[in-house]
Amino acid sequence: MPRVSQDHLEARRRQILDGARACFARHGYEGATVRRLEEATGLSRGAIFHHFRDKESLFLALAEDDALRMAEVVAEQGLVQVMRDLLAGRKDDNDDEHPADWLGTRLEVSRRLRTDPDFRARWAERSEQLTKATQDRLRRQREAGNLRDDVSVEVLSDFLELVLEGLVSHLAMGLPADDLGPVLDLVEETVRRHRRNEC
Repeated sequence: MPRVSQDHLEARRRQILDGARACFARHGYEGATVRRLEEATGLSRGAIFHHFRDKESLFLALAEDDALRMAEVVAEQGLVQVMRDLLAGRKDDNDDEHPADWLGTRLEVSRRLRTDPDFRARWAERSEQLTKATQDRLRRQREAGNLRDDVSVEVLSDFLELVLEGLVSHLAMGLPADDLGPVLDLVEETVRRHRRNEC
């Protein structure tokens, strides 16, 4: 029997995660049946569960993957850029990696955090990635003189994460989002250092 390359295994894992992301976004955790996961990924249940122990493990891996991707964007461009990407994704339905699918995963994570103590315990350590990436970027911005210095980095991080959660809730309720760009401009301006004009 020929050995399967690591690249092939990674590509298959990515295929499963991408299909599962769309399936969970469309149907929620409970509605993402094995049959629907098979349809979304184009793979059999044996292929799916060869890579992931069960649906719970698949969902947790997906949520972790999304958190890692989000942390990478935060590290490079900031948490407000994640929010801008969410808004931009709502307008462009042709993206392969549609932020609305990420939004669906994020909403399902929020629901399960409220209702499933076991999931909450497993998720706690993973959610630290986003907080750490946000705080590291804020510290770099402060050292560069771009960030206000009258509020701690931890408070600014909490503020930005609360705004993100509010945006996610806003989008989840289907409220209009076309005019939120200026709101995000205000959020960004709120954390910046303001220099006084010297005469």
